[in-house]
Amino acid sequence: MTTDLEQLRGDLLAAIDAAAGLEALDAVRVHALGKQGAVTGLLKTLGGMTPEQRQEQGPRIHALREAVTEAIATRKAALEQAALDARLASETLDMTLPVDRAAPGSVHPVSQVMDELAEIFADLGFAVATGPEIEDDWHNFTALNIPETHPARAMHDTFYLAGEHERPMVLRTHTSPVQIRTMLSQKPPIRIIAPGRVYRSDSDATHTPMFHQIEGLVIDKGITLAHLKWTLETFLKAFFEREDIVLRLRPSYFPFTEPSAEVDIGYTMQKGKRVVGGSEGWMEVLGSGMVHPKVIAACGLDPDEYQGFAFGTGVDRLAMLKYGMDDLRPFFDGDVRWLKHYGFSALDVPTLSGGVGA
Repeated sequence: MTTDLEQLRGDLLAAIDAAAGLEALDAVRVHALGKQGAVTGLLKTLGGMTPEQRQEQGPRIHALREAVTEAIATRKAALEQAALDARLASETLDMTLPVDRAAPGSVHPVSQVMDELAEIFADLGFAVATGPEIEDDWHNFTALNIPETHPARAMHDTFYLAGEHERPMVLRTHTSPVQIRTMLSQKPPIRIIAPGRVYRSDSDATHTPMFHQIEGLVIDKGITLAHLKWTLETFLKAFFEREDIVLRLRPSYFPFTEPSAEVDIGYTMQKGKRVVGGSEGWMEVLGSGMVHPKVIAACGLDPDEYQGFAFGTGVDRLAMLKYGMDDLRPFFDGDVRWLKHYGFSALDVPTLSGGVGA
């Protein structure tokens, strides 16, 4: 049997060395070490041998298996290295070619304008305040002196949430509830802006069911309408980056302010388009007024001691006026072509020194 083992060893090692590829080498492995392989068959015969025969033949058969296993591993490594060398010799990489640049994203005009507004009002000493987009009717209406018979509470103007709640719940129709929550949670002086999403049942070229709004609130002692006018004038000049901004305040009505004023800015006609600046014509940009004493009292403050002003405007509308957009609906379409045209680079961070629209 010793002669047969030496003969098998020689044949298997020769077949391993002659294997020209990985598939041929694997065929030799199966022939030698597979379930029906030659070496596997010899190992199975050990169970039928006498102890003396097993002691003599066992080490030789195991040595054969180890030799074949090692030879297969060595040959496999050599074949893999040869394949890699051949691939490296045939493939080239031109290191002088420019790297393909990933397509850059862009900042949405609404996000850009939000940052611009935050930068301007931060310079005026205002903090940014936020609140929930799902509100109860007390914060959204009652605390703001909006009576139950007011049209804003009607289903055709407001999205109400179904289900049983302690108070009727709505998708907030303005960011004014943030003003209420701020007055309830901190003592004057208060100077905040409240940017965020709001929801109203309205949809056309200049209105969408969801849009963005920013409101401002100042509560302190001795606040007058003059403070409001100066703040709005300073803000609008900084935002539109023009010194020829002219304001016109028209008497109006808002339940939460008294007196109330619609704020118009002047424009001039240039090549058939309205351009902000001058006073050739007027267009409304925001609403404002002195905070109603009932609103101040609803928040636990003494209206005889504290006064304040508030204002609000649509962020999307400001973006349209500043950057020349004529339809509100593409703001929410997600059209990549529109975003490429109107979007901003992520590095265009608004600063007052570099220009908020730089």
